Amino acid sequence: MNQQKQNGNIVAIVTMIFLFAMISFVTNLAAPMGVVLKNQFHLGNSAGMLGNFMNFFAYLFFGIASGNLLNKKGYKFTALTAVAIGFIGIGIQYLSGRASGLEGQIFSLPVSFFVYLAGAFVAGISVCMLNTVVNPMLNSLGGGGNKGNQLLQIGGSFNSLAGTITPMFVGVLIGEAAKARITDVFPVMYIAMGVFAAVFVILNLVKIPERGFEEQKNASKSESKDKYSAWSFRHFVLGAIGIFVYVGVEVGIPGTLNFFLSDAESGAGLPAATAAATAGFVAGTYWFLMMIGRFIGGSIGGKVSSKTMLSAASGIGILFVLIAMFAPLSVKTLMPVFTGSGFEMTSVPISALFLVLCGICTSVMWGGIFNLAVAGLGKYLEKASGIFMMMVVGGGVLPLVQNFIADNSTYMISYIVPLLGLAYLLYYAVIGSKNVNKDIPVK
Repeated sequence: MNQQKQNGNIVAIVTMIFLFAMISFVTNLAAPMGVVLKNQFHLGNSAGMLGNFMNFFAYLFFGIASGNLLNKKGYKFTALTAVAIGFIGIGIQYLSGRASGLEGQIFSLPVSFFVYLAGAFVAGISVCMLNTVVNPMLNSLGGGGNKGNQLLQIGGSFNSLAGTITPMFVGVLIGEAAKARITDVFPVMYIAMGVFAAVFVILNLVKIPERGFEEQKNASKSESKDKYSAWSFRHFVLGAIGIFVYVGVEVGIPGTLNFFLSDAESGAGLPAATAAATAGFVAGTYWFLMMIGRFIGGSIGGKVSSKTMLSAASGIGILFVLIAMFAPLSVKTLMPVFTGSGFEMTSVPISALFLVLCGICTSVMWGGIFNLAVAGLGKYLEKASGIFMMMVVGGGVLPLVQNFIADNSTYMISYIVPLLGLAYLLYYAVIGSKNVNKDIPVK
């Protein structure tokens, strides 16, 4: 019996890790697509980030709803629904490329632009629901605590692998940024829809353990009588804010870097013909370093506390961003970039290197914040996961603010936004993560 349970847990862990990669594949399509939207529709940086904003905006509306669905219908049903919605979301984005010849405008922009935004929003619903399933499931399968954090870091490694490939692939497909069109990115959309269809079939065949599902249903029936909730815990509230800040930092650093390097005129001054490909590979290197960092975090997660990891990562991240902001753009360094036939070392501002290095720092933050924030929540875990998903909207809000600053100032000055975010995360790790509400019953 124990062997059967262990084998079932292994299958569930592998499935959840695969879904973690799917989340990143869809999410990380939004930022490089901003380069396409910016050039096809002649937008500023902040407007180009609207696709990314819509992707994360969905979390605000469906974060808690996803938690409620998980509570009532269980992990497998929620995951299957999320995958089906993801297929539809990518399909709508695909249709926006086909709709580029539609007559009519809304707010002086073509209808196809708003079709794309609708698709990004629907895709955001999907990844919100997947996140709601994956995080508590992996944390629970790992047994919570440091082991739960370790499993989240391992899942995050595969999340980063998908994040590494996506901007690189899009950068190569775009070619010259000034001529970029949505149709150029169709191959990525075909892959995404194919993967969603395959995952839907696989999920139907895999047995997913429902973490105390009967107890959850009974708890939800008596929830109206409970005077406490996840919001009653100070460390959870501050952690939810931390997730809002963290996702904004994680997305804003490489997203704005992609714009900076793709902009041949007011950005890094790279050759126009290769700027988009260079930007995609440099931004992809950020996600690659996140993958490496998560493998390291996964290997040491059972021995090093979440508090220690988050403190160190935030402090080092602050240092890297400060160097990037104040380093002269004339100071260059070499980074590997795919040229179409092979890799070669390409010269980029040294600021780009230090921003890419931030990927090592952000790599361990999600698991660390989640682990610290849900510690001691007991029966409130599933609802807390839904609230966390709502706060992921920060990944749309903060990069939008950052690129508004970039439009009205300079790219490097805009990094004041992730700098302040990292400062908050350092505060949370050192002070805000302490559970001061241990008197609240959680069983």
